[in-house]
Amino acid sequence: MIFPKTLKLTETQLRELLQIVGKHGCALEEAALQTRSIYLIKNGINGIKNDALFNELSTLPYISRVGEMEIPYRLMDRHSTLANHQVGIGNLVLGKDPCFIAGVCTIDVKNPQLFLETAVAIKECGGHVLRGGVWKPRTRLYSYQGEDKALDILLEAKRLTGLPINTEVLNSAQLSLALDAGVDVIQVGTRNALNYSLLQEIGQQTAKTKVVVLLKKSRAMASVDEFLAAGEYVVAQGNPNLMLCLRGTLPRPNGFRSFPDESMTLLLKEKTWAPVIVDPSHSTGQSSFVPSSALAAMCYGADGIMMEVHLDPKRGLGDDPHQAITPDVVKRIIKDCQTLWTLRKKY
Repeated sequence: MIFPKTLKLTETQLRELLQIVGKHGCALEEAALQTRSIYLIKNGINGIKNDALFNELSTLPYISRVGEMEIPYRLMDRHSTLANHQVGIGNLVLGKDPCFIAGVCTIDVKNPQLFLETAVAIKECGGHVLRGGVWKPRTRLYSYQGEDKALDILLEAKRLTGLPINTEVLNSAQLSLALDAGVDVIQVGTRNALNYSLLQEIGQQTAKTKVVVLLKKSRAMASVDEFLAAGEYVVAQGNPNLMLCLRGTLPRPNGFRSFPDESMTLLLKEKTWAPVIVDPSHSTGQSSFVPSSALAAMCYGADGIMMEVHLDPKRGLGDDPHQAITPDVVKRIIKDCQTLWTLRKKY
């Protein structure tokens, strides 16, 4: 893969490049991306590194970088044209300051005041984004699946606090409702992280907007590359405002809901420019484990933490009774994470 210093090679430069590549028994293919072109070398570098060709190409004054095409994504790569892209939510720029997303697993339409009071408490604790489940994917068919009217309660919380809002969508209809309502962060949960057609549609519908997409890692994903390849489906459709969220993986040890995977932040940061959020509520599945996992995630380099929070977890729907923490715990976590954020800058 060849990255020119300009957005596109001139005809003279392209002729020279074709001559060099052909001399080594390879072919050249142009890949036109959203903002620029890169050039793929066929039959030589794709799987088999040709050091002589690499070295010759690297000396050309109009070539920025030459690398092997070993990864299933282009835009998500930390060296791509989006390398300096910054994702912002409200007044917060991810990477400049830690981001804290908090709220209930499932909004209870019969007790809206519970969510509204929780939202106010989250803002007072220093939270940046309100999460609230409007529609919920459930393993058991007869569990509560959420309902559209919960979206109105989420919007009321936004009006009440002034904070951006985040909710998960499961299909095209819900995506349209959320975007029409002005949801700031569209969440794709672990069950849909491999639903490539939905990811493409979300990318298309949010292209050239300020809407941020929060993509959770599927527990079934085998590797970091597969996670980044899923993100590529969104970004390639025109929306680079993507956050990656780790939420636990498999195999699951006894005592945890999933295998806490906050250490994968290091691997993601090595490969991509996209901000990384960690959800300790879903990875551990127990409220008492959330603080330790959140602090560990911050030590591993996370750009933010996503937590399930409820004023009275026992009265919550969905997962809240098991894994939601109270606002007083959130306040301590935010304070300690901000301290760790400062300490991280020394390394």
